[in-house]
Amino acid sequence: MSRKHPIISVTGSSGAGTTTVKHTFDQIFRREGIKAVAIEGDAFHSYDRAAMKTELAARLDAGDATFSHFSYEANDLAALEATFRSYGESGTGRTRTYVHDAREAEHWGVEPGRFTDWRDLDPGSDLLFYEGLHGAVANGAVNLSRLADLKIGVVPVINLEWTQKIHRDRASRGYSTEAVTDVILRRMHAYVHCICPQFTETDINFQRVPVVDTSNPFIARWIPTADESLVVIRFRNPRGIDFPYLVSMIHGSWMTRANSIVIPGGKLDIAMQLILTPLILRLVDNARRA
Repeated sequence: MSRKHPIISVTGSSGAGTTTVKHTFDQIFRREGIKAVAIEGDAFHSYDRAAMKTELAARLDAGDATFSHFSYEANDLAALEATFRSYGESGTGRTRTYVHDAREAEHWGVEPGRFTDWRDLDPGSDLLFYEGLHGAVANGAVNLSRLADLKIGVVPVINLEWTQKIHRDRASRGYSTEAVTDVILRRMHAYVHCICPQFTETDINFQRVPVVDTSNPFIARWIPTADESLVVIRFRNPRGIDFPYLVSMIHGSWMTRANSIVIPGGKLDIAMQLILTPLILRLVDNARRA
């Protein structure tokens, strides 16, 4: 953790909705005049698209059917930790971009499925913002959780997460349901052992729960809407959180435990604004005072 150069880490698996959460953070940064430098977890994959296919085939030939982007060894977590540490110490660091599609390729001048060159983070930022799969890993080899000042988990219930991933990958990547299902099955071991443990490290978890039937996500025709969902918000340390204020400001919300509040799904953005804005401002204010 760093008083002078704070780090915010948003962690969730593929299809969890971390990109949507990032948009809310961007709104807060823009409104409050905060200069945030952003890095993506995909930038720290160990393999580009072609190399990953080769590695997957080799692993399968060796009898390993569990290797995936969720796996620790598929990512350069040491480089990510070095970036976190460098930023916390001096406000500097390095990142790159994994180019997903033709639109990004046109912007970066790199073919889809490849990485850009490494580059220095923009100087003079107020904080570092990470969004990806492994932002709160603490596994003995690396401890990213210790280096981040505010850690957010985005964790829909599993059937909803699968539904969102299936629809996204079919619509934006052209995958079949069967192909996405194969990916889900291959990732399950690492999901249990590499992704889930991070959510005990996070300071706040946002867990979306559908209130419509998602019992078979592999045939679901629609993703449940925000109005067809509830969101459970869990605080690891509820000290200083004004729950009566939040319940009064978010219509339809209620508390279920001393550290948890449930809100209507359509109120997620306003809830995040109310909860996160003072936490972000406190980090930035402390940094500027330091």
